[in-house]
Amino acid sequence: MLALLSALAACVGADWLLGDPPNRYHPVAWLGRFISYCVPRLKGGAEKAKGAAFAVALVVAVALAVHFIIFVSMYLAGIVALAVVSAIILKITIAVRGMERHARAITSRLEAGDLAGARQNLSMIVRRRTDDLDELHILSATIECVSESTVDGITAPIFYYSLIGPAGAFAYRVINTLDSMVGYKDDYFKEIGWMSARLDTLANYIPARITAFLMVVSAKMLGADWKNSLSMLQRDHAKTFSPNAGYPMATMAGALRVRLEKVDHYVLGDEQEPASLEKCKAAISIMKLTTLLFCLGVSAPIISILYLAGLWRLFLGIP
Repeated sequence: MLALLSALAACVGADWLLGDPPNRYHPVAWLGRFISYCVPRLKGGAEKAKGAAFAVALVVAVALAVHFIIFVSMYLAGIVALAVVSAIILKITIAVRGMERHARAITSRLEAGDLAGARQNLSMIVRRRTDDLDELHILSATIECVSESTVDGITAPIFYYSLIGPAGAFAYRVINTLDSMVGYKDDYFKEIGWMSARLDTLANYIPARITAFLMVVSAKMLGADWKNSLSMLQRDHAKTFSPNAGYPMATMAGALRVRLEKVDHYVLGDEQEPASLEKCKAAISIMKLTTLLFCLGVSAPIISILYLAGLWRLFLGIP
């Protein structure tokens, strides 16, 4: 138990201090290149079945490979190796500092009056077109991305780490990467990506709702409008196409008292105050505190309960 808790603490600390390695050294980027290589070869006949088989096989294969690495590390070098390797693997799956870096790259361009640069930086982290967005919609999209990424890039992998160990965190990262690359509704991807999209919806169901609640708590602790965050969560969570993304985004909109809009898709919150650079910074603070609360209030108790129930001995052979 202490090894997994230590790995969690070390992972989050390392991420906040160091951030992500360059893409050429990042295993998730390697995974993305592998998916990009395979997807065109799934085209043509029975795409839905082939896409489903590919998604399930990739998730299972990666999870088993990670579990094997963890098990062998502990068998060969003991509990300390388990903690170190677990921390490294979990670090690969989360991105607190990375999300902050992306958001600050956008806001720094806006501060410099470089709207084109802000649009370009935004295009790196959202699916929507950005070349015609004004400053208000750039700020809105940035806050939305910080909100949704609190789940996708932080709390969800930590949640599955807490339940299954490092293999769970990496299995989630595979699902989320698949969804981000092939989980679209256009003609090219709708058959190949349907299973990836459904796996992502299922995987995010519980983490999205827990995270939204903890965002309300974070808003209270940081002096944001926690009552409004709870109100907007209840009112607007179902307005997004995704059944999960609306939870953290509506909560953040309420906490910051801003209107978040994806043109022709949804509007979350009320424009009680205008979106601004300061609101983006406040969103980052809420993201960070929510991460800490999730680790202390959700992850650590789950790991402890599973240890007391004897399940970590079953999963990893931890005495």
